[in-house]
Amino acid sequence: MTNAINWFEIPVKKFERAKDFYSSILDIEIKEVPMPQMKYGVFPYDSDNNKTGGALMQMEGAEPSINGVTVYLDGGHDLALPLSKVEKAGGKIMIPKTDIGENGYIAHFMDTEGNKVALHSWN
Repeated sequence: MTNAINWFEIPVKKFERAKDFYSSILDIEIKEVPMPQMKYGVFPYDSDNNKTGGALMQMEGAEPSINGVTVYLDGGHDLALPLSKVEKAGGKIMIPKTDIGENGYIAHFMDTEGNKVALHSWN
């Protein structure tokens, strides 16, 4: 495992306002990426070298909270392996392994403490 954290998403209520805020305070350009049923803006990151990146997202059910953001952990070569261990270890799969096109695969689960955490892999 190269990085413990692979990707993050920050839920927002007003996409343009949030995009302007982060662009302003970080002096960056957030690239809008077309996604079904959501507004999505990606922070700059070095995807060629598998560096950690993240995005802003506005979609139904994604509520901003002081309780945290969605953290994507590195799912290894194929996230099916760690995902297969979630329920055996006392967690609950919330979103099964899902193909997100050229960006690989994701899955969400609830840990034994009630935290929502996610996994990402390229396979």
